[in-house]
Amino acid sequence: MIAAAGDATDRAADAIRERLGSLRPAVLIVLGSGLGGLTRHIEVGARLPYHEIPGFPLPAVQGHRGELVAGMLGGRPVLAQSGRFHLYEGHEARTCALPVRACGRLGVETVILTNAAGGIRRTCRGGALMLIADHVNVTFQNPLAGPLVPGDERFPDMSDPYDPGLRSLARDVAWDRGIALEEGIYAGVLGPSYETPAEIRMLERIGADAVGMSTVVEVIAARARGMRCVGISAITTLAAGIGPARLSHEEVMAAAHRMEGALGSLVEGIVARV
Repeated sequence: MIAAAGDATDRAADAIRERLGSLRPAVLIVLGSGLGGLTRHIEVGARLPYHEIPGFPLPAVQGHRGELVAGMLGGRPVLAQSGRFHLYEGHEARTCALPVRACGRLGVETVILTNAAGGIRRTCRGGALMLIADHVNVTFQNPLAGPLVPGDERFPDMSDPYDPGLRSLARDVAWDRGIALEEGIYAGVLGPSYETPAEIRMLERIGADAVGMSTVVEVIAARARGMRCVGISAITTLAAGIGPARLSHEEVMAAAHRMEGALGSLVEGIVARV
């Protein structure tokens, strides 16, 4: 099991490295549902379809393209993960964390994670961007469980899963560019059903400001490899019981598309100053 997990990371990293040529990405950008259009900000050098990367399954969720995009953004070499793997698709936590681990093996030190989320805090309305200060893992899955994967720390400290320096940088970029930026706690749930109003009240009482179905597993894996993380949620809708509207994936994607401009500008500014 130890060798198999390490081999999976090595095989994926080797395949990506071969396609990158001389490009050495410093930053990985993980794109959430409906946010794949952010790749338009990248001066593309290569596109790596997932079917060409060992161990990468094809996303089965609308709004996730299924490719790595390599190129330049803000004057820095980056990799953008357009399409992530979700626990609710039946993938193991280790599979969801494979892109992060493979990029860590390539020398990537910074991960910018984006997601579409439902707003729980009453002052954080739909259409807002929220800088993630911390998270609550309600998926009850952990990519570090099981045999230790080579390159991982067995017991990583999670006191600051979202790097304080990067969060300060994100706030500075938002201020300079006139981008409204909330800050709060993200709750990661298993999905794929949306939460009930009672579940949202529970999440609110344990301190969550927004809720989504991704991100927490990737951040845990990144921190176990010493990678710095910053997370940004696009609050596409109000969570169940907070607003009157019924929830749908189509509505989430449409709202995410409307927020791409501000989010893209914020991500580009962060990359340029990392």
